[in-house]
Amino acid sequence: MNISVIGVGYVGLVTGACFAEFGLNVTCCDKDKEKIDSLNKGEIPIYEPGLEELVRKNTKEERLHFTTNLSECIKGSLVVFIAVGTPSKDDGSADLTYIEEVARVIAKNMDDYKVIVTKSTVPVGTGKLISEIIEKNQIEKECFDVVSNPEFLREGSALEDFMRPNRVVLGTNSPQAVAILKDLYKPLFLIEAPFVITNVESAEMIKYASNAFLATKISFINEMANLCEKVGADIHVVAKGMGLDHRIGPKFLHPGPGFGGSCFPKDTLALAQVSNENNYRFELVETTIRVNERQKVLMLEKIRKGIGNVKDKTIAVWGLTFKPNTNDMRDAPSVDIIYGLVKEGASIKVFDPAGCEEAKKFLKDRVEYCSNMYKAIIGCDALVIITEWNQFRNPDFETVKKSLKTPLIIDLRNIYDPGKMKDLGFQYICVGR
Repeated sequence: MNISVIGVGYVGLVTGACFAEFGLNVTCCDKDKEKIDSLNKGEIPIYEPGLEELVRKNTKEERLHFTTNLSECIKGSLVVFIAVGTPSKDDGSADLTYIEEVARVIAKNMDDYKVIVTKSTVPVGTGKLISEIIEKNQIEKECFDVVSNPEFLREGSALEDFMRPNRVVLGTNSPQAVAILKDLYKPLFLIEAPFVITNVESAEMIKYASNAFLATKISFINEMANLCEKVGADIHVVAKGMGLDHRIGPKFLHPGPGFGGSCFPKDTLALAQVSNENNYRFELVETTIRVNERQKVLMLEKIRKGIGNVKDKTIAVWGLTFKPNTNDMRDAPSVDIIYGLVKEGASIKVFDPAGCEEAKKFLKDRVEYCSNMYKAIIGCDALVIITEWNQFRNPDFETVKKSLKTPLIIDLRNIYDPGKMKDLGFQYICVGR
């Protein structure tokens, strides 16, 4: 079966590569010629463990193709996946400009029955909008079905999430479209992956509901961590006690500087806006957003309190990306925290295993980028840890201590044991303990 994926960003590239691995003939299309040329050379524009190898393998075996020819891509495919960006507008709502543009192009190039599948995260009602645009812009009237098939890919674990998903959601009222999509996902039936078959609107809402709930869980544990500091409790023990309750579960109960990335900030804002447009105020989601913004301010205050006046101080930062195993800097808490320190007169030296190049788009020349974690700390007044990359978990503490002017570590991810750090002679500041 021939399928196409329009939009070769994070979601589109992972989707295309994984379907090719399932044995399908996949053509990925993007209007960014430079990106397509790079992919045809085997160069991957994003950092995702295992993705480069998967793309190269399936390109070599001629199951995965990259092109800028959208018309040809659509005409040669039975199933067309839409995986273009839906960035936030100024009011927080999702910008559907790219979705609408792709829908018009699909309509004008439809030469037979097509299944149009939305992989992009879109507000409720987008499937209906796509149908209306296609019907209005078709040159020849052809039958088609629109399906909502939201992605639930965690950056850093995307291949595993696609190949062994918690669930596959298919939103459509067409039995024919369901049958075709199930055929695409046939390898997942062997591992008994759960399928949720519903209407388009419910499928669109499942994505937002899932991300908003997880974001709320993060904001909740951060609030608890802040309270634990004031009453003398240990948030790690509290979180463990909570997580052992199967109704709650242990995941996303890790305190830190707040959530970031391409999904949670954008999707919580969009859900709040959808609620407002439907004359309902989603107060819990609005609070989740406010708590997350405040958490970054509180982390800045924690650093300021630990160091004192940061003016003319040199501070090392380990970890820039919003989470480990990605180079994604979108809405990363590190950006706001570093901006705050620079604004107050601090000099910042940074290191991230994968994110420094991407960070330059956000931090420009306001910081000094270092080639390894130990160079970043030489001569610094303090070390701040913002992202919990594995290589930061067991450093040479003797080297760290000798390199710093003051043996001060401010750990916003709680990756070290406070007792051990005290024994090693560090002043150690963490979150919620």
